[in-house]
Amino acid sequence: MAHTYTAGALVRARGREWVVLPESKPDLLVLRPLGGSDDDIAAVFPAFETVDDAVFAAPVPSDLGDQRAAGLLRTALRIGFRSGAGPFRSLAGIAVEPRAYQLVPLLMSLRQQTVRMLISDDVGIGKTIEAGLIASELLAQGEASGLAVLCSPALAEQWQEELRTKFGIDAELVLSSTVSRLERDLDLGQSLFDKHPQVIVSTDFIKSTRHRDDFVRHCPDLVIVDEAHTCVAADDTTTGTQNQLRYELLRRVSEDEQRHLILVTATPHSGKESAFRNLLGLVKPELAYVDLDSESGRKLLAQHFVARKRADVRTYLTKEDGLEDDSLAQRTAFPSDRYFKDETYKLSPAYRALLDDAIAYASERVEAAGAQGGREARIAWWSAIALLRSLVSSPRAAAKTLVTRSAAAIAASAEEADRLGAPLNSDAADSDTLEGMDVAPGAETEEAGARLAELAERAADLEGAEQDLKLKALIKHLKGLLADGYHPIVFCRYIPTAEYVAEKLKAKGGVKATVAAVTGTLSPQQRIERIEELAEEAGTDPAARRVLVATDCLSEGVNLQHYFDAVVHYDLAWNPTRHDQREGRVDRYGQKRDEVRVITLYGADNGIDGKVLEVLIKKHRQIKKDLGISVSVPDELSTGVTDAIVEWLLMRGRNDQDALFSADAFKVSTEKLDSDWNSAAEREKASRSRFAQRSIHPQEVAREVASIRQALGSAGEIDTFVRESLGALGSVIRPDGEDFTAQVGGTPAGLRDALAPVVGPEIIEKDRPIPFRSDPAVTRGEAALVRTDPVVGALAAHVLNAALDREAEGARPARRCGVVTTDAVTTRTTLLLVRYRFHLTLPSRSGEKQMVAEDARLLAFQGAPRSAVWLSQEEAVALLDASAAENTDFHFGERTMTRILDQLPDVSDHLSAYGEELAAELDASHRRVRAVTGEFVRGLTVTVQKPADVLGAYVYLPATPAVASAGVSA
Repeated sequence: MAHTYTAGALVRARGREWVVLPESKPDLLVLRPLGGSDDDIAAVFPAFETVDDAVFAAPVPSDLGDQRAAGLLRTALRIGFRSGAGPFRSLAGIAVEPRAYQLVPLLMSLRQQTVRMLISDDVGIGKTIEAGLIASELLAQGEASGLAVLCSPALAEQWQEELRTKFGIDAELVLSSTVSRLERDLDLGQSLFDKHPQVIVSTDFIKSTRHRDDFVRHCPDLVIVDEAHTCVAADDTTTGTQNQLRYELLRRVSEDEQRHLILVTATPHSGKESAFRNLLGLVKPELAYVDLDSESGRKLLAQHFVARKRADVRTYLTKEDGLEDDSLAQRTAFPSDRYFKDETYKLSPAYRALLDDAIAYASERVEAAGAQGGREARIAWWSAIALLRSLVSSPRAAAKTLVTRSAAAIAASAEEADRLGAPLNSDAADSDTLEGMDVAPGAETEEAGARLAELAERAADLEGAEQDLKLKALIKHLKGLLADGYHPIVFCRYIPTAEYVAEKLKAKGGVKATVAAVTGTLSPQQRIERIEELAEEAGTDPAARRVLVATDCLSEGVNLQHYFDAVVHYDLAWNPTRHDQREGRVDRYGQKRDEVRVITLYGADNGIDGKVLEVLIKKHRQIKKDLGISVSVPDELSTGVTDAIVEWLLMRGRNDQDALFSADAFKVSTEKLDSDWNSAAEREKASRSRFAQRSIHPQEVAREVASIRQALGSAGEIDTFVRESLGALGSVIRPDGEDFTAQVGGTPAGLRDALAPVVGPEIIEKDRPIPFRSDPAVTRGEAALVRTDPVVGALAAHVLNAALDREAEGARPARRCGVVTTDAVTTRTTLLLVRYRFHLTLPSRSGEKQMVAEDARLLAFQGAPRSAVWLSQEEAVALLDASAAENTDFHFGERTMTRILDQLPDVSDHLSAYGEELAAELDASHRRVRAVTGEFVRGLTVTVQKPADVLGAYVYLPATPAVASAGVSA
């Protein structure tokens, strides 16, 4: 008859020890290696393979190590845990240590049976991490079986990379460019979303009626929506068709009350109350109409909405938050401020003449089309605006636009004119108020075509810093930034401008830096690859500088703070939110510079830039400075102001630069802009106060942070472990700024073999340095100092296995025993490293789920085991920092260790009782974070597996000889 093993039991098979998992059956055991990860799980048939009960071997007295041995063994053991016993099932398996404030949305979500969240933290706080934490936890607990992330196609690959590298979630890309390939692999009648339960989906691809219905029918039970503010419609006629289609998609997705839905946006309130209400209604229908000023309304919203400024989380878990001390306090490394500098340039005489002639031409076209009215007038107006913007951008953008206009003017048909009249001059997102207006005015006369062609030739002749004084000014300011050690990004509106600027910066007379251009002509993945190539090329020389020239394809979503620390606005955006988005690519968490520099170039005499800067951009900066957050300018008001500027420029001439400010239309536009924008800012300020997150108190977060660190350790512990272990194993370690590099050529062959497939065989064979970075967002060929990094995992496995196997070849940094003579104790003290295994039954929406989890604890007692005086957890952990005051004779240490180990059975009752206490604490912790109603905790149980495993025993002797002798004789 087959022997039945309980979950959590220890067995021996295939020459090693295994833990029995809950999925096991009498005739089929599902096993995880002791100290191994879920990747090593195996199935064993007892009828065909030998499976025996296993008892964890006790330490051997002669296997003595130094004072570091206990700490290294403990950390190596904890790094191997992939199934922590705490209430957050996923944290042991993710490759990022979340900031304490990032746990707030996670705690909120665990108190909802169906998770509905609107995460609206400020730019750069880490909304992607917060959404990823919730998703990984729901998947780990079995509360969700699939995941769909809806985002723009430009951000899809970044989402895929973030989920894979940080959360271990492999998601398939569903884009217009990938869907054909994916559909070819489907079975007859099978939905793409059934075959691929975890997907990253282009919102604009899936919102079409052709694809929407299939997605809604087969939509996963967990959906994350990025930039959710672009997916809602206001209750008026100003909402664009694209927003309406996106909103209809999300409305249908949210109708399933059992579907988890996480909306992510930094700008939940665009100034239109109805749009904000519709957004809230997706989260919970009642929020669309409830009185948010009432106590009940605020209480309901607080359960689903989190919105914090940087100032709210820059320092967190301090006495100011109501905690007793600052032991858990965290300071988040946001740059302290942005340093703004607005720099002017003037047009050269030749450029001035070109602009004057182009304005004259555009004025004639607008005036002539105005007589016709309707569509012709609108097209002429938009074309004039696009023409002027390209002219003040660069000679190349101007020439490109003028050539296209000329070709359209002599086209044989209207269809050919439309085809020619859409040059790829711009690739900005749709948040620019004039986006999509770079179109040709339609077929014109042959005379107009000749005139445009002549203007295009003149524009092309102006390339270079001699005639293009804007480029000359850029080179000057870039040299200043580079001299101060900065790595700037130059943002341009037009693709031809970006290519032109990059070309001139690389040429003679440009800048002494590595330069690259990234525009919308590249796919999202190609953009990232080019940025990484730029960083790698410039990074070979510590003194080298890099400059990235980019269009607004990089102004949203892409995180560039690890490579760049300054922004130059080469072209002004007419919506100031775009400037904030550009600057937000580098001014965010993880930026190592305390001050991010921002230089804005504007023309002092082109009639456009100065007015846009003064009326829109400086006003936006002031509001952000006053509130600490960005408030978008109302679109229709921004358009009114810019229309007034262009109209003045085209219709009234340039003779009186101050005439614009006395014009009645402009005064009305700017006064209304100020009034409405100030009102929007006040509403935003009030809403941030009204809707501040108060449903989760800092004390609750602090309790969970302490619990996580107790079970899994902290980033500082990983750093110490890696440095000490590699050093003890013979690695050559060199500092690299705040981080370090390690050459592992002199380490044991077993470690090199384990690292080769992770970092690459050529690095091991040629003994190249492996960079270790404190930031988890490492690039290729680097290792992150986090517990789930493959390099760290391989090192921990080697250290642990070497400690458990006394016959292992080479150095063994961690040992299971130790005798240390130290000033840290006054009487003999024994420290035990104990591993506990727990069997958990967790309730979920789909039924109860059985799990096995592990925990490692340090327990310490004074005196002999039979009369032990047990110390507190804090006192036990403190022993890891005890330094040896003198050498301990090996034979004396072996005799001491033998006596202690022989008497360890006397403490077995205490170890079992402590295990019961831990089980009770875990039970209470699970109930605490989940409990809102009884449905969340009914059936929850936690039991400890006995006996516990004593992995290590370490004796600390006082330095005074007389006391030491007395302690040993006991």
